[in-house]
Amino acid sequence: MTRTVLITGATGTVSTALMGHLKGADVRIRALVRDPAKADAARAAGAEVVAGDLGRPSTLGPAFEGVQDVWLLVPNGPRAPEHSMNAMWAARSAGAGRVVRLSAVGAAHDAPTRSGRLHALSDAEAQRSGLEWTLLRPMWFMDNLLGEAAEVRATGGFGMDMGQGRLGMVAADDVAACAARVLADGPGVHGGRAYTLTGPESLGLAEAAERMGEALGRPVAYRPVSTADKRAALLAVGADEWIADMVGEYSAAFARGWGDFTTPDAGELLGRPPQGVADFARANAAAFGG
Repeated sequence: MTRTVLITGATGTVSTALMGHLKGADVRIRALVRDPAKADAARAAGAEVVAGDLGRPSTLGPAFEGVQDVWLLVPNGPRAPEHSMNAMWAARSAGAGRVVRLSAVGAAHDAPTRSGRLHALSDAEAQRSGLEWTLLRPMWFMDNLLGEAAEVRATGGFGMDMGQGRLGMVAADDVAACAARVLADGPGVHGGRAYTLTGPESLGLAEAAERMGEALGRPVAYRPVSTADKRAALLAVGADEWIADMVGEYSAAFARGWGDFTTPDAGELLGRPPQGVADFARANAAAFGG
């Protein structure tokens, strides 16, 4: 039986890529968006677009009706557990059978970041929901480097506040491809599993910059900066204080070596090695000025 998959966070990077990876799979895609006028990418992927807001549970019933599987991605923020809770309630009420949830690396009640602690609450709810569940816990996204692309183009380098910390960063597109594999495989294959998704190697940002430079054909430098300076830079480009502080918490944890590991999980789900930083830089050479 062809299953209907509801995609939340449907206008974001990971969910948009996920819908692309699901094209050709034996699933019907339904994309939940707050503003259907901004859902062209979902329509291009063949999705049925439905309106709803995870912050307003009264809007969710029609969107979840007839859904078997839910891809649950909620934006970082202080209301993230509430939004996840509303989605879980709507899924159970509609008789859905499975939830595949995008969590975060190291999600736990004692995580060193507020995001990790909030994700732990929503993970626990999914695990006790009565639905079949699978958790995907990605490491820091390589795609965050795209936020430094203008600086790379202008100065030949970028500044971040992770010191000499090493981490097994992963490409968002690989995370989306892993999610597509889980959803396309159907129930019973990945139920009760929590996958920690990393790239192929753990790197310091100086090494990552070197890999980027090799791929782009010109040197790229990493410049460690202070947490205060990075916070100010984030606020200057429009980030709110909660997000800026949360990013700083992750940076501090990574600087202490909290992300210095890799797992085989992404490779096993993908059936190939995950992208490395050089692969990512080549794929995004235009953004970096290569």
